[in-house]
Amino acid sequence: MNLAYAYPVSRFEPAKVIDLNTREARERLSASALKGFFKLARAWSLRDEDACVLLGGLSASAFYEWKKKPARVLEVDRITRISYLIGIYKALHILYGDDLADRWVNLPNRNAVFAGRTPLAYMQEGGILAMQMVRKLLDARRGGL
Repeated sequence: MNLAYAYPVSRFEPAKVIDLNTREARERLSASALKGFFKLARAWSLRDEDACVLLGGLSASAFYEWKKKPARVLEVDRITRISYLIGIYKALHILYGDDLADRWVNLPNRNAVFAGRTPLAYMQEGGILAMQMVRKLLDARRGGL
């Protein structure tokens, strides 16, 4: 008796996984990632200090240099952080109107995940794993999981 399970036939094709460990992939993605991050930071009314923390503890001088000259190659960690944040931004805009979507990260939240803190504070304290959790939470709310 064969106990192996087979998936049903479908037309679904998973997206190709991008290997961020290759410099070529990071070179291709970095400029647009930074452009998206700075747009998100404006929409969320982030202070520069908050943006630096979300980027993994970037120094203020480096942050201002990145704003002036975004043509650089980011590390895997920073591209991953930005990817989570852009996914959060997108999910918020699917779930809520633009005004609430852009204010949401700065509003105290009673969800057990946040324990009364703002999602921004939660993500700053928890780093990339907290960003992943917020992304999963919002994707679940919009029916994506």
